[in-house]
Amino acid sequence: MTIGACADLSRCLGGVAAPLTPNSNRAATFCHVLRTPNNAHTRTLTLSISTHDQSKVVAAAGSSTQGLTYKDAGVDIDAGSELVRRIAKMAPGIGGFGGLFPLGDSYLVAGTDGVGTKVMLAFETGIHDTIGIDLVAMSVNDIVTSGAKPLFFLDYFATGHLDVDVAEQVIKGIVEGCKQSDCALLGGETAEMPGLYKEGEYDLSGCAVGIVKKDSVINGKNITAGDVLIGLPSSGVHSNGFSLVRRVLAQSGLSLKDQLPGGNVTVAEALMAPTFIYVKQVLDMVSKGGVKGIAHITGGGFTDNIPRIFPEGLGATIYKDSWDVLPVFKWLQEAGKIEDSEMRRTFNMGIGMVLVVSPDTADRILENRSDTNKIYCIGEVTNGNGVSFS
Repeated sequence: MTIGACADLSRCLGGVAAPLTPNSNRAATFCHVLRTPNNAHTRTLTLSISTHDQSKVVAAAGSSTQGLTYKDAGVDIDAGSELVRRIAKMAPGIGGFGGLFPLGDSYLVAGTDGVGTKVMLAFETGIHDTIGIDLVAMSVNDIVTSGAKPLFFLDYFATGHLDVDVAEQVIKGIVEGCKQSDCALLGGETAEMPGLYKEGEYDLSGCAVGIVKKDSVINGKNITAGDVLIGLPSSGVHSNGFSLVRRVLAQSGLSLKDQLPGGNVTVAEALMAPTFIYVKQVLDMVSKGGVKGIAHITGGGFTDNIPRIFPEGLGATIYKDSWDVLPVFKWLQEAGKIEDSEMRRTFNMGIGMVLVVSPDTADRILENRSDTNKIYCIGEVTNGNGVSFS
């Protein structure tokens, strides 16, 4: 489409187009507001044309009355919860962060996961050597919530055309994640499937298996009202919510190379920061006693993950200002105009793992925190269901 055609379209839509000069280094944009007959709801249509490629028009539709949601980005958490409910009817006992299999006086604890659409940012940034850390983290952080020590990890790498150099970088990250988890990379599978993936794309999944003594399993059964929620800080977005992240990025006007607003790193560096692996820290805290339950804050955020470890009839109150919210979350919320409730149900908000402990244990843990070992008291267990914020 030519600039002239763009101007004609702008007049038809009643929008306003910014003029371009031959030496301009920006995009021509115009916006049109679409309204329902009673003006109860509006949608905006924004189009832009790059001076470098005038044949390329980018159009985006958005709401002018409410912010983005995870569902807007294509992910329905409620549908996922419904599927788990249905599966539980066929395979009773599932629903925890890891699956327990009895073996003598112990349980094998297994978990499997991927890294979601964070891989799409790996394609865009060319950062492939940390996505493997994310892959390991998502599974080992799940199984450690039962108090299990990871034993080994298996990976699955799928692509349309095998780029050996890229695959090597991905596996390098997996090896590093296993080192951080003190577990073995036991094996894996590389699948080359032409036609299934676009050029340069791949997908990942993995499985971790750990072990815990039956009399040492952490299952939340003895949690009571008045217990304390201890929060361990995250390294960033980790590996959940990236469908919404990418939607926000697309409409923010920033590129991955731009500096993150309020931060001292680029947008790419902030978003691609590898998921923190909590295994050694959590097992050390568990070994000292008093840990009653552990929740890995992944998809579903605080709202859906913390209640998973509570006995029936218990909920939680979260102290909103009790930890440092990272700049990346502040930017995501502001750029996407995302409601507080949606942020808390989609992202970890700076807390990647929550431990439920007795008040006495909380005092001991908090006494040992330092600038290099940040630990937060983020809330308490209450009577009633659900998670509230105060």
